[in-house]
Order: sequence, then structure tokens, then C-alpha cells
Amino acid sequence: MDLQITWFFLWALLWAIFFMTDGYDFGIGTLLPFMGRTETEKKVMIKSMGPLWDGNEVWLITAGGVTFAAFPILYATMFSSFYAAMLLILFALIFRGVAFEFRHHIEDEGWRGFWDLCIFVGSVAPAVLFGVAFANIFQGIPLDQNGVYHGNLFSLLSGYGLLGGIFFLVLFMEHGAIWLALKAPGDLEKRADLLANSLWWLSLAVALLFLIATKFKTQLYANYYANPVLFLLILLNLGLFIQTKIFLIRKSYFTAWLSSALTILCCTFFGFIGLFPKVLPSSIDPAYSLTAFNSSSSPLTLKIMLTVVLIFIPIVLAYQVWTYYLFKDKISEADLEMEEAY
Repeated sequence: MDLQITWFFLWALLWAIFFMTDGYDFGIGTLLPFMGRTETEKKVMIKSMGPLWDGNEVWLITAGGVTFAAFPILYATMFSSFYAAMLLILFALIFRGVAFEFRHHIEDEGWRGFWDLCIFVGSVAPAVLFGVAFANIFQGIPLDQNGVYHGNLFSLLSGYGLLGGIFFLVLFMEHGAIWLALKAPGDLEKRADLLANSLWWLSLAVALLFLIATKFKTQLYANYYANPVLFLLILLNLGLFIQTKIFLIRKSYFTAWLSSALTILCCTFFGFIGLFPKVLPSSIDPAYSLTAFNSSSSPLTLKIMLTVVLIFIPIVLAYQVWTYYLFKDKISEADLEMEEAY
């Protein structure tokens, strides 16, 4: 049982790291048509995430792999239930990745416009669909005793599901605007700073609305009422929201971005802690829900995997921290002239 609990929180942590890292480049991709007034500014925006975005998406593969290995029944049920949404996310990510590489190969406005659209759609769609998916997981889906999902893609687009999608999108746009203020020079930095300060109010409003809706649409608060000390997580989250604003006012962009990343971490754990021990609740009958205990792999598998994770995850984290340190400086004209500068 201890292994299953450990893996539940490792599963949550890997999703949180993915949202913390890939969230800001989803945000920048969403802002590309609105913030990039010139080709140079668009290049700066793409270059700001260019060396990092594919490394960020490693955490999506890791989270999916852990779902498959640690909770195979959950993997089979979740990926079949959300099959259409997952395919849309997959195609969006494929076209976005191709767009980063292809847009600069031909000096043509129409060519670049098409790939810029792919970057925009490939950023908005995953952000919204991940929010919709997790909001539906928190709310519960129509799952019968055989693990068969009685719904379709449009069943997921309830009011609460769409609110989850909007929440993710706004949070990632705020995260991306702060990163852009950190990396962009000149006028683009000033406009990113102004946008980040404006989006802060919107993200706070949507977060509070999502918290209220969660009270009425889900059972997530049951664990919090049973263990009132857990409400400190919500207070911590609010404190991180405020801290992000304070650092933005001071124009300490890296610490503001770090506070924003920790906000996303706390938001993710807010949902997973409320969900525990369920991993996929059933809205038909709670008895049909999948939990960390009835959907996990064997204890031997979990032990072997835990050993592997404890060895390799710190290595991956250390490598990614080094990568971020290597590309910590603002984008310069010399960076844009490099062949690999997207």
C-alpha cells in the first residue's frame, strides 16, 4: 500500500513538472500572433523557448510512461475514454514541433504565416484540452463497472470542463508572458511585462472561480475537510500568486517566473490531493472508480520502477537545470543570426 501511495504522488509530481515547464512555452505560442508585431519579434519569442521546449515535453512522455507502468488499468481506461482528446493533443504537438523547424526555411510571408498558425493552435489546443481532461477527472466521468466510458469528446465539454480548460490556458499565458519578459529585449520586454501584470489579475480571478466551482461540481474538498491542515496548501497557493505579482512589480522576472511555476505546482497538487486515493472517479457509481490501489501494477513492478526513478529522475532534473542555466541570458541580435536560431 505504501508503494501505491508513493507512486500516486510521483505520478502527480511528474504531471506538475510537465505543466511547470511546458506550460510557459504553451503560453508563448498562444501569445505569438498578438505579441509578435514584426518578424524579428516573432523570432525572439520562438527563440526564447526554442532550445528548451522539446526537453520540456520529455516530462509528458515520462508522466504517460509512469501511468502505463505504475497504473496500467488507469492507462488503458483513461486513454480509451479520452481517445479523441488525446489524438487532438498529439496532432497539435506534432504540428507545433514541425512548425518550429520549418517556418524559417522559406522567406515567404504565407509560408511563415501558416507555420505560425500551427504554433498558435498547437499551443492553445493542448493547454485547453489538458485542462478539460483533468477537470473531468476531478469531476468524475461516466465509467461503468467494466471500466467502459459512456460518453464522447463532447461529453467532456461541460461547463466545469471548459472552465478547467480556460484556467489552464490563462495560467500558462501568464507563465509564458513572464518568461518572455525575462528573455526578450527592448520594447517586447516592456509589452510582455505589461501583459504579465494584466494577466495576473485574470488568472487570479479564474483560479478563484475554479476553486468555487470545484466545491459544487466535485468531491475534491472531502479530503480537505477530513484533514483541515491541507487547507494550508490553498493558502500557500494564494501566497505564491501574490508573490508572483510582487516580483513582477519589482521587475524581478526570474523570481516571478519561479513563483509562477510553484503556483502551477500547487494548483496541480491541489487537485491530486483532493482526488486521492482515486485516480479516475466514476460519476455513475463511486464503487466503479479506479483508485491507486485497484489499478496499480504488482508490488515487484512498483519496487523495480521506484529504484529506476530514484536514480534517473534526479539526473534528468540536473540536466534540465543546467540547460536552463546555459540559456539564461536575454535574446540578442547575435542569437537571432545563428543558423539554429529558429
